[in-house]
Amino acid sequence: MANIEKVKVLVLGDSGVGKTSLTRLIAHNEPISNPMWTVGCSVEVKLHEFREGTPTEKTYFVELWDIGGSSSHRNTRSVFYNPFHGIIFVHDLTNRKSLQNLKKWLAEVMSKEGGKGKPVYDEFDSEQFVGSSMLPMIVIGTKLDQASKIRLQTKQSCDIAQDWGADSIDMNCMDSRSLAPGSSSAVKLSRFFDKVIEMRYYKKDYVAPSTNLSDKRRFAVPLLKPLHGE
Repeated sequence: MANIEKVKVLVLGDSGVGKTSLTRLIAHNEPISNPMWTVGCSVEVKLHEFREGTPTEKTYFVELWDIGGSSSHRNTRSVFYNPFHGIIFVHDLTNRKSLQNLKKWLAEVMSKEGGKGKPVYDEFDSEQFVGSSMLPMIVIGTKLDQASKIRLQTKQSCDIAQDWGADSIDMNCMDSRSLAPGSSSAVKLSRFFDKVIEMRYYKKDYVAPSTNLSDKRRFAVPLLKPLHGE
């Protein structure tokens, strides 16, 4: 187990959207009975079978870094960002603002001045970044059980994900069946983790994003075998 390679995935979104419940469900396939507010950062670890069912199947650790979403911690949480290999963006399907704020989260994590905690949103072009970046991302809407009458936001969530070249999932994090093996949500999430691992270990010259605007090296050239020692 100690020799299993790992990737780091940030879980980002406003306070109260259900990030802790989501990471618990992903990592342990069971809902959390009494989720608490995250102060700073909480880390869950999932064992993921990369390219499951193929001759190249291999086990990896996926570290899920649940970052506290309180605005009061905006200037200090960048310490948890570097380096990372993928992002799960989380919003509450009953809270439209939490969906709109995902663009701010993308700007925050990618537009820190060397990790010093000073947001530079005005200098960050999310459309240009998404168009040129190979960074794996996925958008997850939570509290689907409470949003049966809210159809507009589920479409908007899908639209944002498509703009970012990402998949989107809407789910109820309190129901373990939400990520049942073979379900569309489980397949999308597994595909996302495969992409994170592929970019980290199987692409030449890929550099995990940093929070420094000057670091724009995000290129990918397929290799025939994994890269090591990065």
